[in-house]
This record gives sequence, C-alpha cells and structure tokens, in this order.
Amino acid sequence: MSATSRQPRSGGRYDRVDLTPPWKRSAPAPEVPAEAGLVVEEAGTGFCGAVVRVEKTAEGPTVTLEDRHGRLRVFPMEPRGFLIDGATVTLVRPSAASAPARTGPRTTASGSVAVPGAPARVARASRIYVEGRHDAELVERVWGDDLRIEGVVVEYLEGVDDLPAISAAFRPGPGRRLGVLVDHLVPGSKESRIAAEAAGPDVLVVGHPFVDIWQAVKPSSVGIPAWPQVPRGEPWKEGVCARLGWPVDTPAAWRRILGSVRSFRDLEPALLGRVEELIDFVTEPGS
Repeated sequence: MSATSRQPRSGGRYDRVDLTPPWKRSAPAPEVPAEAGLVVEEAGTGFCGAVVRVEKTAEGPTVTLEDRHGRLRVFPMEPRGFLIDGATVTLVRPSAASAPARTGPRTTASGSVAVPGAPARVARASRIYVEGRHDAELVERVWGDDLRIEGVVVEYLEGVDDLPAISAAFRPGPGRRLGVLVDHLVPGSKESRIAAEAAGPDVLVVGHPFVDIWQAVKPSSVGIPAWPQVPRGEPWKEGVCARLGWPVDTPAAWRRILGSVRSFRDLEPALLGRVEELIDFVTEPGS
C-alpha cells in the first residue's frame, strides 16, 4: 500500500451527500408567485407593501413594492427573502396570466404613484430655482409629472452669484416659499457662502456635491465607466467631452446624457434626496 494518503475519487457514490441529521435541516421556504396586489414584507428591512411589478435585470429578478403611503421600493427576489403573515417565503416570477398588469404607467419617472388624467394644478406662488438650463431639463425629465400635479414651477438662475439679490426680489414669505438647488454645494466653497447668505425661514437652499449636474447622472446609465477628472482651470464640460472621446460639442453631449435618463434610477442619490426635499418644502400645507 502506498505511503501517500488516499484521495477520494470524484463522482463517487458519497459525493455531495448531506450528512446533516434530518431534524436539523431547514425546510425550504415555499415559493409564492409575485402576483399584482400580493402584500408581503421584505425580511431584511421590514418594508411592507403590495406587489406593483416584477422586472428582469442583469443581476436577477426584482420586485417593486408599494406601501400604504404610496412609497415604492425595489428588492431582489432572493430565496427566503420575504414574509407573508409572518411566514418566510421565496417570491418567484408569476406566470404570464397572473403577472402584474401593465395597463398603463403606475408610477411616474420619479417613482411616485401616477394619477392618469389628472389636470395640472394652477401654479403656486412658491417656486424652485435651479442653476441652469441643464438642471431644469433634468428636473423636468424625472419630476415633471409630479411638479405639474403640485403646481410647482421650476426656473433657472444662470449661476448663483446673484442669489441673495434674487431671493430678496422674490419676496419670500408664508405662502410664497423659495427652494433653490445649487451645484457643488460643499463646505467652504463659494457656493456655500452664497447659500448661507440667501437662506431664511421661507428660503431653503440645498445642493449636491457634483461639479456640474452632468455628474448627477449615473455613469452606467450614460454608458461610460466613470466621469473623468478635469483639472481646475480647464472648462469642465469641454474637458469631459475630450477625455471621453466625444466631439467637443456641449449641447450634443448634454442631449446624449439627458437621453440616457428614463427614471430616478438613472440619477445619483445625492441629487434625488435634495430635489425631493425642495418639492416637500414648497408644497407643505400653508406654503
């Protein structure tokens, strides 16, 4: 007999044998079709809602739940990932006959519940100001339906240097609030000093950390690995185009970027939260 240790042969009758005693084995969670309207709880977060839709993604199927407040959350359909009446289940894609009906858009591009046929509200006295035309077009692309229902008008400033004077001329007050979205609002910046000077009880100035609103669009949505670094002193948009190998034509580049945005999923969370905050501020009861 060889002195070397004997290696088991692969493919033998004892390969992949589960030696766990039967009484210790976990029973597999029952599979439940994710049919429209089915109310489930996501096991990890406790978010509870009704199934709105099931989608196939590169990472695997996902399910969108809508809670009683109309909030939407998207979750991967992982094994044993949900609870029904306290019992663990595995959601699976429903059959074609029972799949969530697609009779029309149930949500807006921002993820809000759609209200088909709702007329636009008469414009409020309150306003949202953004820095430039690109910012306004991006906000319209994602939140346009919500803003029309709420009666909120978005205007652009062409820069923030004159924001304190513009804010004073607007004459903000109760029932006439002003919300402002600022690019590159980081501590110690020129923008942060201007924002502090313009802010007040009826003026909310918020911002995102990006050099330009272009960066608020996820690179994966645009089809690039990342937004390139452009040295200070060089025109940022032209520098981005050059480093990406695009023609140095900023209007054409913006059309390309904006065309890649279909919903809130294409935007960075740092922008999403700030715009939602502004909309809430100017539409609070009494504002």
